[in-house]
Amino acid sequence: MRTTISERQRRLGYELRKLREQAGLSAGEAAERIDMGRGQLSHIEAGRTSILSDRLRDLCRALGCESVPYIDALVAMSEASGKGWWSSYKGSVGAAAMNLAELEAGATCLRNHETLFVPGLLQTEGYIRTVFSNPMLDVRDIDEATAFRLERQAILTAENPPTLHAVIHEAALHMRFGGTSVLRAQLLHLIDMAQLPNVTVQIFPFEADLDAALSGTFLHVIPSVQELSSVVLDHPAGPLYLADDEHLALYGNMFDRLGERAHAPIGVPAAPESLAAKDSLALIQHLLYTL
Repeated sequence: MRTTISERQRRLGYELRKLREQAGLSAGEAAERIDMGRGQLSHIEAGRTSILSDRLRDLCRALGCESVPYIDALVAMSEASGKGWWSSYKGSVGAAAMNLAELEAGATCLRNHETLFVPGLLQTEGYIRTVFSNPMLDVRDIDEATAFRLERQAILTAENPPTLHAVIHEAALHMRFGGTSVLRAQLLHLIDMAQLPNVTVQIFPFEADLDAALSGTFLHVIPSVQELSSVVLDHPAGPLYLADDEHLALYGNMFDRLGERAHAPIGVPAAPESLAAKDSLALIQHLLYTL
């Protein structure tokens, strides 16, 4: 039995339990179909133990699943070692950060809404250090935590990188974490990062509707098999991962609305007739001018 269960392992068990419940079978009935003990299947669904790839395929078919891409993705989740660049930080950063890095590594699209912070994947080193220096976060090693976050950002410039669409509330751009010089460098970095072909940055203005306040901060992680998407919510007690269809649809629709109501993305040329309208770049440039 595993003493520590990763988010990937928990999610695999969740998906198998969902398939079983959709098939209307008890754990005992499902286990019997592939000559497995009820207790073993229960442990697999809880993420406490692994399952062989052939047995996993047999189980999926026995539960009525016929989607080859989905089954292949579950097998890949089961066979994954959980090791990556983040492994060297084991013991120096928490399990939540490790889980997030592994989740991002398997994503094809990241959609991030932030209200008071610049998204982690777009933060400068000075900004990161200032955030981690806050005693409320109780960061054990600021140098290691900062290095970890900076290394996470490498996925945006790697080969076949995921797309990142960030909608940032204007309030986050007024938070002078670390002082004026740190904020100025961070705003300039936002503009630079938005020039990457896979990065879209929009600013949600103060004068817009309540959507940003009611939506809260969240990260929508979408892998190649969209059924395995996740929504990650920050919480003082630890991140909350949402994976059910209802919540995925809810947050997917919320992000669409936020993008529609936010200013035009940085880097998108304005049409001549809309030059008088505000856009994300103009707003950031105005803030830079006032610093």
